Amino acid sequence: MAQGAGAANTPKTRTAPKVAPPRLTPVRLAELTDDPSPDFQSGERYDGVRYSRASADGLELGGTDFAECEFQGVSFNETQLRGASFRDCILAEVYAPVFTAPRSTLRDVEIGNPRWGSAELYESGWQSVRIDGGKLDYVNLRGSKLTDVQISDCIINELDLGSCAATRVALKNCTIGTLDVAGARFKDFDIRGTDFRAISGLESLAGLVIDDYQLGLLAPLMASHLGVVVA
Repeated sequence: MAQGAGAANTPKTRTAPKVAPPRLTPVRLAELTDDPSPDFQSGERYDGVRYSRASADGLELGGTDFAECEFQGVSFNETQLRGASFRDCILAEVYAPVFTAPRSTLRDVEIGNPRWGSAELYESGWQSVRIDGGKLDYVNLRGSKLTDVQISDCIINELDLGSCAATRVALKNCTIGTLDVAGARFKDFDIRGTDFRAISGLESLAGLVIDDYQLGLLAPLMASHLGVVVA
Protein backbone atom coordinates (compact mmCIF):
# COMPACT_ATOMS: atom_id res chain seq x y z
CA MET A 1 0.00 0.00 0.00
CA ALA A 2 2.79 2.43 0.92
CA GLN A 3 4.56 1.76 -2.34
CA GLY A 4 1.40 2.40 -4.31
CA ALA A 5 0.75 5.68 -2.50
CA GLY A 6 4.30 6.84 -3.15
CA ALA A 7 3.96 6.11 -6.85
CA ALA A 8 0.74 8.10 -6.99
CA ASN A 9 2.51 11.12 -5.50
CA THR A 10 5.43 11.04 -7.91
CA PRO A 11 5.50 14.38 -9.80
CA LYS A 12 4.89 14.13 -13.48
CA THR A 13 7.50 15.37 -15.92
CA ARG A 14 6.25 18.30 -17.96
CA THR A 15 6.10 17.44 -21.64
CA ALA A 16 7.02 20.24 -23.99
CA PRO A 17 4.25 21.02 -26.46
CA LYS A 18 4.87 20.10 -30.05
CA VAL A 19 5.40 23.10 -32.28
CA ALA A 20 5.14 22.68 -36.04
CA PRO A 21 8.19 24.32 -37.68
CA PRO A 22 8.04 26.22 -40.98
CA ARG A 23 7.95 23.98 -44.04
CA LEU A 24 10.52 25.62 -46.27
CA THR A 25 11.19 24.64 -49.86
CA PRO A 26 14.86 25.20 -50.85
CA VAL A 27 15.25 27.43 -53.89
CA ARG A 28 17.26 25.75 -56.65
CA LEU A 29 18.16 27.93 -59.63
CA ALA A 30 19.93 26.70 -62.75
CA GLU A 31 20.79 28.03 -66.20
CA LEU A 32 20.13 31.65 -65.37
CA THR A 33 20.64 34.36 -67.96
CA ASP A 34 22.71 37.33 -66.78
CA ASP A 35 21.24 40.75 -67.48
CA PRO A 36 23.76 43.49 -66.56
CA SER A 37 21.50 46.37 -67.67
CA PRO A 38 17.87 45.38 -67.11
CA ASP A 39 15.06 47.45 -68.54
CA PHE A 40 12.34 46.65 -66.02
CA GLN A 41 8.75 47.35 -67.09
CA SER A 42 5.57 47.39 -65.07
CA GLY A 43 3.37 44.30 -65.34
CA GLU A 44 5.93 42.25 -67.29
CA ARG A 45 7.12 38.73 -66.47
CA TYR A 46 10.80 38.00 -65.94
CA ASP A 47 11.85 34.36 -65.83
CA GLY A 48 15.22 32.70 -65.21
CA VAL A 49 17.36 35.87 -64.99
CA ARG A 50 20.26 36.87 -62.73
CA TYR A 51 20.61 40.55 -61.83
CA SER A 52 23.83 41.75 -60.21
CA ARG A 53 24.34 45.27 -58.78
CA ALA A 54 21.50 46.60 -60.94
CA SER A 55 19.21 49.48 -60.03
CA ALA A 56 15.43 49.68 -60.17
CA ASP A 57 15.29 52.84 -58.06
CA GLY A 58 12.11 54.86 -58.41
CA LEU A 59 10.56 52.66 -61.11
CA GLU A 60 6.86 51.84 -61.30
CA LEU A 61 6.79 48.02 -61.30
CA GLY A 62 3.33 47.30 -59.95
CA GLY A 63 2.08 43.84 -60.90
CA THR A 64 5.46 42.69 -62.20
CA ASP A 65 6.10 38.94 -62.00
CA PHE A 66 9.57 37.56 -61.20
CA ALA A 67 9.98 33.78 -61.44
CA GLU A 68 13.16 31.78 -60.84
CA CYS A 69 15.29 34.92 -60.65
CA GLU A 70 18.32 35.85 -58.60
CA PHE A 71 19.01 39.37 -57.34
CA GLN A 72 22.52 40.14 -56.08
CA GLY A 73 22.98 43.58 -54.54
CA VAL A 74 20.09 45.07 -56.51
CA SER A 75 18.73 48.45 -55.39
CA PHE A 76 14.94 48.82 -55.09
CA ASN A 77 14.90 52.20 -53.36
CA GLU A 78 11.44 53.82 -53.71
CA THR A 79 10.53 51.29 -56.40
CA GLN A 80 6.76 50.80 -56.60
CA LEU A 81 6.18 47.04 -56.35
CA ARG A 82 2.52 47.01 -55.34
CA GLY A 83 1.00 43.66 -56.30
CA ALA A 84 4.30 42.31 -57.65
CA SER A 85 5.15 38.63 -57.23
CA PHE A 86 8.41 36.81 -56.54
CA ARG A 87 8.32 33.04 -57.01
CA ASP A 88 11.29 30.69 -56.64
CA CYS A 89 13.63 33.66 -56.22
CA ILE A 90 16.80 34.46 -54.31
CA LEU A 91 17.36 38.03 -53.11
CA ALA A 92 20.82 38.65 -51.65
CA GLU A 93 21.85 41.99 -50.11
CA VAL A 94 18.94 43.80 -51.69
CA TYR A 95 19.17 47.50 -50.87
CA ALA A 96 16.22 49.83 -50.26
CA PRO A 97 16.03 52.67 -47.72
CA VAL A 98 12.36 52.73 -48.75
CA PHE A 99 11.00 49.37 -49.90
CA THR A 100 7.43 49.61 -51.18
CA ALA A 101 5.75 46.29 -52.01
CA PRO A 102 2.26 46.18 -50.47
CA ARG A 103 -0.10 43.40 -51.54
CA SER A 104 2.82 41.56 -53.09
CA THR A 105 3.26 37.78 -53.24
CA LEU A 106 6.37 35.89 -52.15
CA ARG A 107 6.41 32.13 -52.62
CA ASP A 108 9.49 29.94 -52.23
CA VAL A 109 11.79 32.92 -51.69
CA GLU A 110 15.13 33.20 -49.89
CA ILE A 111 16.26 36.66 -48.75
CA GLY A 112 19.82 37.04 -47.49
CA ASN A 113 21.11 40.03 -45.50
CA PRO A 114 18.54 42.58 -46.74
CA ARG A 115 19.31 46.24 -46.17
CA TRP A 116 15.90 47.83 -45.84
CA GLY A 117 14.93 51.00 -44.04
CA SER A 118 11.16 51.30 -44.16
CA ALA A 119 9.55 48.21 -45.74
CA GLU A 120 5.87 48.58 -46.63
CA LEU A 121 4.65 45.02 -47.15
CA TYR A 122 1.15 45.21 -45.76
CA GLU A 123 -1.58 42.84 -47.02
CA SER A 124 1.02 40.62 -48.65
CA GLY A 125 1.00 36.86 -49.05
CA TRP A 126 4.12 34.94 -48.01
CA GLN A 127 4.53 31.20 -48.35
CA SER A 128 7.80 29.35 -47.77
CA VAL A 129 9.90 32.48 -47.23
CA ARG A 130 13.24 32.59 -45.43
CA ILE A 131 15.12 35.72 -44.33
CA ASP A 132 18.65 35.29 -43.00
CA GLY A 133 20.54 38.20 -41.42
CA GLY A 134 20.07 41.87 -42.17
CA LYS A 135 19.20 45.01 -40.27
CA LEU A 136 15.77 46.47 -40.92
CA ASP A 137 14.33 49.65 -39.49
CA TYR A 138 10.57 49.21 -39.93
CA VAL A 139 8.73 46.23 -41.43
CA ASN A 140 4.99 46.63 -42.01
CA LEU A 141 3.27 43.28 -42.58
CA ARG A 142 -0.08 44.43 -41.24
CA GLY A 143 -2.98 42.41 -42.64
CA SER A 144 -0.68 39.92 -44.37
CA LYS A 145 -1.00 36.13 -44.58
CA LEU A 146 2.22 34.38 -43.57
CA THR A 147 2.60 30.63 -43.98
CA ASP A 148 5.88 28.76 -43.43
CA VAL A 149 8.13 31.74 -42.78
CA GLN A 150 11.48 31.79 -40.98
CA ILE A 151 13.43 34.93 -40.03
CA SER A 152 16.85 34.29 -38.51
CA ASP A 153 19.65 36.44 -37.04
CA CYS A 154 17.91 39.66 -38.04
CA ILE A 155 17.75 43.03 -36.28
CA ILE A 156 14.38 44.75 -36.69
CA ASN A 157 13.66 48.02 -34.92
CA GLU A 158 9.89 47.75 -35.40
CA LEU A 159 7.89 44.77 -36.69
CA ASP A 160 4.18 45.37 -37.32
CA LEU A 161 2.17 42.15 -37.55
CA GLY A 162 -1.14 43.74 -36.70
CA SER A 163 -4.21 41.89 -38.05
CA CYS A 164 -2.05 39.34 -39.88
CA ALA A 165 -2.70 35.59 -40.05
CA ALA A 166 0.46 33.60 -39.42
CA THR A 167 0.93 29.83 -39.45
CA ARG A 168 4.20 27.97 -38.85
CA VAL A 169 6.34 31.09 -38.47
CA ALA A 170 9.64 31.16 -36.58
CA LEU A 171 11.77 34.11 -35.47
CA LYS A 172 15.18 32.67 -34.56
CA ASN A 173 17.91 34.61 -32.74
CA CYS A 174 16.44 37.94 -33.81
CA THR A 175 16.50 41.25 -31.99
CA ILE A 176 13.28 43.24 -32.21
CA GLY A 177 12.67 46.67 -30.70
CA THR A 178 8.88 46.91 -30.86
CA LEU A 179 6.62 44.00 -31.86
CA ASP A 180 2.98 44.85 -32.68
CA VAL A 181 0.62 41.87 -32.81
CA ALA A 182 -2.71 43.63 -32.24
CA GLY A 183 -5.53 41.73 -33.91
CA ALA A 184 -3.19 39.02 -35.25
CA ARG A 185 -4.13 35.34 -35.47
CA PHE A 186 -1.27 32.94 -34.76
CA LYS A 187 -0.76 29.19 -35.01
CA ASP A 188 2.67 27.71 -34.27
CA PHE A 189 4.31 31.14 -34.18
CA ASP A 190 7.64 30.46 -32.51
CA ILE A 191 9.68 33.39 -31.16
CA ARG A 192 11.84 31.43 -28.69
CA GLY A 193 15.36 32.81 -28.52
CA THR A 194 14.37 36.21 -29.92
CA ASP A 195 14.83 39.36 -27.86
CA PHE A 196 12.28 42.17 -27.85
CA ARG A 197 12.04 45.41 -25.86
CA ALA A 198 8.33 46.11 -26.17
CA ILE A 199 5.24 44.29 -27.41
CA SER A 200 1.78 45.68 -28.10
CA GLY A 201 -1.46 43.82 -28.67
CA LEU A 202 -1.19 41.58 -25.60
CA GLU A 203 -4.76 40.41 -26.12
CA SER A 204 -3.64 38.69 -29.36
CA LEU A 205 -0.87 36.44 -28.02
CA ALA A 206 -2.77 33.15 -28.44
CA GLY A 207 -0.77 30.78 -30.61
CA LEU A 208 2.55 32.43 -29.75
CA VAL A 209 5.31 30.08 -28.56
CA ILE A 210 7.77 31.62 -26.06
CA ASP A 211 10.47 30.41 -23.67
CA ASP A 212 10.74 30.84 -19.89
CA TYR A 213 12.93 33.94 -20.17
CA GLN A 214 10.44 35.65 -22.47
CA LEU A 215 7.64 34.74 -20.08
CA GLY A 216 9.48 36.74 -17.43
CA LEU A 217 9.67 39.71 -19.78
CA LEU A 218 5.97 39.48 -20.56
CA ALA A 219 4.82 39.09 -16.95
CA PRO A 220 4.96 42.80 -15.98
CA LEU A 221 3.42 43.81 -19.31
CA MET A 222 0.55 41.37 -18.80
CA ALA A 223 0.07 42.56 -15.23
CA SER A 224 -0.15 46.17 -16.38
CA HIS A 225 -2.50 45.22 -19.22
CA LEU A 226 -4.84 43.41 -16.80
CA GLY A 227 -4.60 46.08 -14.13
CA VAL A 228 -2.87 43.77 -11.69
CA VAL A 229 -0.81 45.48 -8.98
CA VAL A 230 2.31 43.59 -7.94
CA ALA A 231 3.34 44.75 -4.45
